[in-house]
Amino acid sequence: MSQVYILTLSCPDRLGLVHAVSGFLLERGGNIDEAAQYNDPDTGLFFMRVQFSCEQLTFEDLKIQLKLMAEPLKMQWSLNAKAQLMRTVIMVSKEGHCLNDLLFRWKSGLLPLDIRAIVSNHREFYQLAASYNVPFHHIPVTAATKPQAEAKQFEIIQAEGAELVVLARYMQVLSDDLCKKLSGKAINIHHSFLPSFKGAKPYYQAHDRGVKLVGATAHYVTADLDEGPIIEQDVARVDHTKTVEDFTNQGRDTESQVLARAVKWHSEHRVLVNGHKTVVFK
Repeated sequence: MSQVYILTLSCPDRLGLVHAVSGFLLERGGNIDEAAQYNDPDTGLFFMRVQFSCEQLTFEDLKIQLKLMAEPLKMQWSLNAKAQLMRTVIMVSKEGHCLNDLLFRWKSGLLPLDIRAIVSNHREFYQLAASYNVPFHHIPVTAATKPQAEAKQFEIIQAEGAELVVLARYMQVLSDDLCKKLSGKAINIHHSFLPSFKGAKPYYQAHDRGVKLVGATAHYVTADLDEGPIIEQDVARVDHTKTVEDFTNQGRDTESQVLARAVKWHSEHRVLVNGHKTVVFK
């Protein structure tokens, strides 16, 4: 029976790369359903995502033969079965709009995820987690207990075999050590006012300054706070008639939508990291 796979790769750009990949698949009975590529003139790197079906070779055989093809081309690559749902852990604090939106989209079949657990430093959403039959882990965090709390969090992430960690308005700064452990597989969401309105109540600060746009940014987590490679952003217009509550509600809606798109693209293997930027094959 034919299986559908997704191959993503990056390597130094050179002539014939598209031909090399498509020829490799053709010789093994692969039928390409979808393909996209990008040459970055600034870095000299080539990026490609190919979705294909194949019945002649097993997943493991394909990986062995891909390795042989990739080595002389200095390719970094990943092969995934399309039907394999991405095992995910969601982390949240006291604001539940992004969590609620992700859970609804997941149960509605709109996100190819396998949500294994919800981790929170507060108890607010244990009932919401239970309504979706998702295990809820309450791990309080203080300055004194942060190392132990992060150790417990990472233990859960590992135990669930999570390939993706979503910080759905998790309001604790992750340590450099945990950021490194989650490199390339943790997505954060925040308002797009940074660096202008830092700290608490950014929408109050923005309203006070009379801004005309509110927005959100989804990015990969790195040790540099809120400076990881950006996956998706969006904005919505506001004006002088809007209250602080209007600003906040519009911001939360935008955050939910931006995070959902970023999570969807990541779980479909459409996002490739390009230094401190990303290539997104939508």
